[in-house]
Amino acid sequence: MSERTAPGESDTPYRYTAALADSIETAWQDRWEAEGTFNADNPVGALAGPGADKEKYFLLDMFPYPSGKGLHVGHPLGYIATDVVARFTAVVSRRLPDDVTARLKALAAEETSPMAAMIYRTMQRNQELAERLRRPSCQDTGLVQIFATVGSHFPCADGLAETLKASIAEATRLAPLRHNTVETFDELNTGTNVGTKSPWIYWDLAEGRDDLTLHVYLAGGGCSLPGQGKTLMPGEGYEAAMRFVLDVMTSYGINACPPLLVGVGIGSSIDAASYMSKLALMRPVGSHASNPRVARLEDDLQEAIDSIGLGPQGLGGTRSTMGVNIESSARHPSVLSVAVNTGCWSHRRGTIRFDRNLSYELITHRGVEL
Repeated sequence: MSERTAPGESDTPYRYTAALADSIETAWQDRWEAEGTFNADNPVGALAGPGADKEKYFLLDMFPYPSGKGLHVGHPLGYIATDVVARFTAVVSRRLPDDVTARLKALAAEETSPMAAMIYRTMQRNQELAERLRRPSCQDTGLVQIFATVGSHFPCADGLAETLKASIAEATRLAPLRHNTVETFDELNTGTNVGTKSPWIYWDLAEGRDDLTLHVYLAGGGCSLPGQGKTLMPGEGYEAAMRFVLDVMTSYGINACPPLLVGVGIGSSIDAASYMSKLALMRPVGSHASNPRVARLEDDLQEAIDSIGLGPQGLGGTRSTMGVNIESSARHPSVLSVAVNTGCWSHRRGTIRFDRNLSYELITHRGVEL
């Protein structure tokens, strides 16, 4: 108690009291009434208002026990995250990230082939129609994969996997996403893009942080999913790893719908290299590895792949790639593994960051409203 505080009074100037709660609730209720936040127009008939033509939206989410036992103010947090991630995934399916859009425009501007220039114009038209019609930009909406970096102090980590699954199921209806999840051996399409260990979630823990970052990736069946890898003897050197990358690009680069973002992973085991090659695709187009040697290798590989002459859609042109990103890890002295994954020209990945209160920021899609 300070010298200026009377007995029984609090030192905390913003102590949560019934009076303070009433003032907060009243202020928000007045705002909602003034802005018509919860107004709902009749869908048809004489009382139908301007909101009747808006796109219909229905979300069924997990709910607490009907008895209400254990119900607390934290329960809406799961609903908020499910809704936001579902809407964001739908956006990712139809709108390319800002860096990819900018790179495609730059490639189109430097293209000299009339055929290639026409293809780039068609790509741009495709994106415009996808945005206007609110439909996915490619009929293959891929298999959803999520890279989740969870702060060790993020308060909503418990149950996060189920929340993300619910989000993808809802995005499947909302976007709509093609039903691409088939149970292995049973050959049963779940119809929701949710199944056994699907969506696949790559987890990473950020010590001392209280936020959550998600990379949502629609991995297409012609580009990212057919990645390839190989384990080399260390005596073969990094030159052999680069030859492997070029061999892969010449053998299936056309099928992956160029221009491509090429992700390369280098490390000890094939599983580590495969993971890093996919992680490399989450990096922005035009970024470089922090290691100067790796950065130079990225540029050299991009120049070599461009010289193949695939061009947009594999029909020839000046450029075959949007860029080459390499991720690497320390390795065992006796092995050197390399893996390659690619993102097609319609590289549908998005990054969203939540703070501890589930306020969010769209990193890859600036200015978009969910």
